Amino acid sequence: MFVTPAYAQAAGGAGPSLLAQLPFFVAIFAIFYFLLIRPQQKKLKEHNAMVEALRRGDQVVTQGGLVGKVTKVREDGEVEIEIAPGVNVRVIKHTIQTVRSRTEPAK
Repeated sequence: MFVTPAYAQAAGGAGPSLLAQLPFFVAIFAIFYFLLIRPQQKKLKEHNAMVEALRRGDQVVTQGGLVGKVTKVREDGEVEIEIAPGVNVRVIKHTIQTVRSRTEPAK
């Protein structure tokens, strides 16, 4: 029947306002941007540059684990790779994971 003073005091406050929480959300977004978003965009740009620089004779590794030599670079986004003598496969350019060794440009 009687309300104790502790219960009466706990019911009063509604919590911090939105303006007080705004710096916290800005800080969280900044952390996500610098630790997740920005490095991923940088890695994507580097991969796109590597894919565009592919040329005949480069030793490459695909995302599926195939290792071979580029025999033909096509304009439709595909590359022919020789994985064994006389065995050529066509792969999508963007599935090239790394370039192991580059050929010297023709002079």
